[in-house]
Amino acid sequence: MTQHPYLALTDDDREEMLRAIGVSSVDELFRDIPAGVRFEGLLDLEPALSEHELSAHLTELASRNVDTTRELSFLGAGIYDHYVPGVVDAVMQRGEFLTAYTPYQPEMSQGVLQAIFEYQTAVCELTGMDVSNASGYDGTTVTADACFIAKHATNRARIVITEATSPQVRQVVKTYAPGFGLEVVEVPHRDGTTDPDELRIAAEDAAAVIFQQPNVFGCLEPAPELAAAANDAGALSIAHVDPLSLGVLEAPGRYGCAIALGEGQGAGNFPAFGGPHYGFLAARQEYIRRMPGRIVGETVDAAGKRGYVLTLQTREQHIRREKATSNITTNQTLLALGGLVYLTWLGPQGLREVGEACLSLSAYAKQQLAERGFEQLFADRTTFKEFAVRVGRNARAVVKAARERGVHPGYALGRDYEGMDDVLLVAVTEKRTPAEIDRLAEVLAEVAG
Repeated sequence: MTQHPYLALTDDDREEMLRAIGVSSVDELFRDIPAGVRFEGLLDLEPALSEHELSAHLTELASRNVDTTRELSFLGAGIYDHYVPGVVDAVMQRGEFLTAYTPYQPEMSQGVLQAIFEYQTAVCELTGMDVSNASGYDGTTVTADACFIAKHATNRARIVITEATSPQVRQVVKTYAPGFGLEVVEVPHRDGTTDPDELRIAAEDAAAVIFQQPNVFGCLEPAPELAAAANDAGALSIAHVDPLSLGVLEAPGRYGCAIALGEGQGAGNFPAFGGPHYGFLAARQEYIRRMPGRIVGETVDAAGKRGYVLTLQTREQHIRREKATSNITTNQTLLALGGLVYLTWLGPQGLREVGEACLSLSAYAKQQLAERGFEQLFADRTTFKEFAVRVGRNARAVVKAARERGVHPGYALGRDYEGMDDVLLVAVTEKRTPAEIDRLAEVLAEVAG
């Protein structure tokens, strides 16, 4: 038996283990596996590479990826190229955070627990809610978990979600729904936003109403009216929000929502090819015992010193399965820590300035594209940092042609919405400059129409 170059086991080690098991060889160890299902011969693998060769090969593979340092990106639809300051990585890469696992022994994890507690506090301040959990995997799974909260809280089994909510979020909710015993009903958008009266009718006997603010088209929904429509029907109003918008838009807790949640990537995380990121979920106090994941609380020890504990853990590992809100066993502590550092670095005024920069730069982009003949979809709607434009031909073909010129112009909405094959969703964050927006307009004028 050949010793593996990366494992410390020797032949003597293996023989000692076989003796402890009570067999004389590896073949005897697997004797109960029928010969008909055993693989005979050698695997058809290429010869092993040396460490130097392997490093060069992986470097070559990685070079095929294109990131936002090499391609001018206006891609959004849920994942955004916001600025991440150096202090975020400086904190996240500290060994006590980078290598820490989930705090199963909280009394030994005070630093991690305090970071989670401060993150929860920041999310509550941001959303205007009473309580936050320690984060979730992403903005889609926390939305699905919120549906189960609503079912427990209302004893109803129907979820209403707006068509102008992210297609990925809607799909994950629909995927979870059968396991939760839920029916999902969609309310169509009307010229880019949701009609509160139409939503009110759909919300009758519903457990929850989910809407996105800003919505998938970048348009601002009549959020207070949508929340009121849900509340009037006795359904939980759930707002899926962009955290970077909350410096300039009203917090969901201020206009009557029961739950606020969303994708946290834009606040302190890089796009990272779509993940991993972190989802945030906050709610009113009355739903604290139904929230998924874990919640860290602050207390004092026997000597009166401040300490942190895992106060609630409503997951299958800790309570009876039928009472669990989520079967996800952990949270995204490290990435949520990045969000906490980012929000702390910005502060309330900085967050407002980021939002204002997104508003003004996206308005400039609309103007430049309009001057080149591109029609804005839903032009009478107010938008935040994204907007939809018709590009005159198949948007996927436009994206491909623009990328050959070093510009990713946005997301092709025809992937998800009928009748929008020629529509491009353009995202403009505070990182984009007027010169870069001019470049986008020039490239689209070249490749579209």
